[in-house]
Amino acid sequence: MQPSKVLPYYFKAIRDFDPESVTITTLITFDRYQIFSKLVTNYQGPISVSIHITDDENRDENISNLHEMYNSNPYMREFVDVHVIVDKFDRQFNMWRNVARFFARSNYFMMLDVDFHVCTNLQRHLSLDARAREVMQSGAAVVLPAFEYVEQEDGIDSASFPKNKESLIRLVGEHKISTFHDFFPKGHNSTDYEQWYKSDSVYKVAAYQHSYEPYAIMRKEGTPWCDERFIGYGANKAACLFEIYISGIDYWVLPQDFVIHQSHPYKEETRKQERKYNRKLYQNFQEEACFRYSRNFLRANLWDSPKAENLKEQCNKIRGFRQAMTQFAINTK
Repeated sequence: MQPSKVLPYYFKAIRDFDPESVTITTLITFDRYQIFSKLVTNYQGPISVSIHITDDENRDENISNLHEMYNSNPYMREFVDVHVIVDKFDRQFNMWRNVARFFARSNYFMMLDVDFHVCTNLQRHLSLDARAREVMQSGAAVVLPAFEYVEQEDGIDSASFPKNKESLIRLVGEHKISTFHDFFPKGHNSTDYEQWYKSDSVYKVAAYQHSYEPYAIMRKEGTPWCDERFIGYGANKAACLFEIYISGIDYWVLPQDFVIHQSHPYKEETRKQERKYNRKLYQNFQEEACFRYSRNFLRANLWDSPKAENLKEQCNKIRGFRQAMTQFAINTK
């Protein structure tokens, strides 16, 4: 691949943001402008967005549409920093995520897909929840549980979504809302929804597994970047969150806040093909990341520290890892 042209702060919000606020970092293409505008209006907080423009005969028209989108919503000028990426390569999701995070202007960021709606007053809840802030300041990540409507047509208009936990739980009980992608429970079940329904304080994820893909708030500094070798659909975000976890960062779950998916059609055939490739890449990536971080922990004399516990928990599941690390430890003495 040839280098991409990155235009940081193509548009820059006029506000100066509180360093302790949470910047939503997201990525969009030209066909998601409308739903992005909804996100901006709803959140009314700092947003750092990567916008991909394909370098083809439609480039100038798509840039013109970007200007039209930005000028159509007054909250854009207040809250949104836009970073434009121009190249011929589609779906470099992790690279786009990294750009949005790199240029975020607060100490915390939330890696959020643009089609998810933050239903609660997140910033206010965080300001009032001393324990959650303490967890965040320690370097841990905090998770917003994800949901979706059972009937796709019910999930189109975000204005009708529940705005508090009580209303959400009622809709779950009525079987109108379910956990996100409940047909693939590994993606979100580590959140432990049954505990969340009854919890009134932040709690630690106790059963992480490598397919977990939560929407989480993390510290900008000290959190590993997303590996940019993942191109296309499948495993790109899971790989990013796996590396974050084995680096020693725990996941905790916020007790009051949640996101709901806004329904839209998927390009299923494209997703199917790319997932098949990325599934194999992710298997290899896990082994590589495990040995890379193990070496770093050993060299930093952190192998026997709490920081290495997540790595040992996950990487010991890889065949031959224990034996290899035993030999490696001997050779490095």
